[in-house]
Amino acid sequence: MATLNFKHLRYFWAVAKAGSIARAAKSLHLTPHAISGQLSAFEAGLGARLFEREGRRLVLSATGRRILAQTEEIFALGDEILEIVADPSTRELEPLRIGIADSVPKSVAYRLVSPAMRLEDPVKLLCREGRLDALLADLAIHRLDLVIADRPMPARLSVRAFNHPLGESTLSVFGSPALRTAHPAPFPACLDQAPFLMPGEDVTIRGALVDWFAAQRLRPRIVGEFDDSALLKAFGQAGAGFFVAPRATSAYVCAQYGVDELGRIDTVVERLYAITTEGKLTRPAILAIQQAARRELFAEASASPAPQRQAPPAPA
Repeated sequence: MATLNFKHLRYFWAVAKAGSIARAAKSLHLTPHAISGQLSAFEAGLGARLFEREGRRLVLSATGRRILAQTEEIFALGDEILEIVADPSTRELEPLRIGIADSVPKSVAYRLVSPAMRLEDPVKLLCREGRLDALLADLAIHRLDLVIADRPMPARLSVRAFNHPLGESTLSVFGSPALRTAHPAPFPACLDQAPFLMPGEDVTIRGALVDWFAAQRLRPRIVGEFDDSALLKAFGQAGAGFFVAPRATSAYVCAQYGVDELGRIDTVVERLYAITTEGKLTRPAILAIQQAARRELFAEASASPAPQRQAPPAPA
């Protein structure tokens, strides 16, 4: 059975285009003897003569002419492949699969993740939002590269992972101008008996916020509870109630939702973590997220401690 060697095919094509072994050898930076030997081996493998001699010239045989026509198409396709590889616009972007816990403020998530899309070698962002337990289950089976959450991974979960602190921020209280006019007392007294939009039970700061109300002897009217921070802010924008958000995002929240910052709650701290299966972050896109948190988003945060490994609980 005839066999096809693509290196031999390249030599045949070069000789056919150049019209002689000597010129082909020069273009390929090989000796004429090497080209002649490879061409003979190619003909032997195919079991057919590809060239005929007319004096000192090599002329394609009928079989050679038919093969040359097909060879032109083969190497034209090869050139297209090389152009695709050389053109950055046609390269497939490396995916970055991120899980974002639904308790993480969307404005914070965007500001954390967006630097990864502006790298010299950009990534294709695949974002999932959901409850932390479900996201960590996907992280464990490598369906996600990273999970951003407002708490470290719970010890009760049988997942080997590392918690990388991204930063922390105290809270600010916000409200629409009309709501502030309706409750003119100084902060924090203005919150007493005022409508308030409470973070849902899945949000880490909720317990500390309840304790702060008790310590301040405030009894706001809880008119809504929200796991989704973006939905909470949308209701706050409409004047349904006062609400809290990280102090680090105060300027953004005021500009985006048309609300005012009433005051700050310095004793309640919201923290964010990047949870990965890697003890050391090495991917440029994930490092960009970490740096965005430390240098830009959480400017008030102190230096973050080293990542802590989260091992699964010991069997009972």
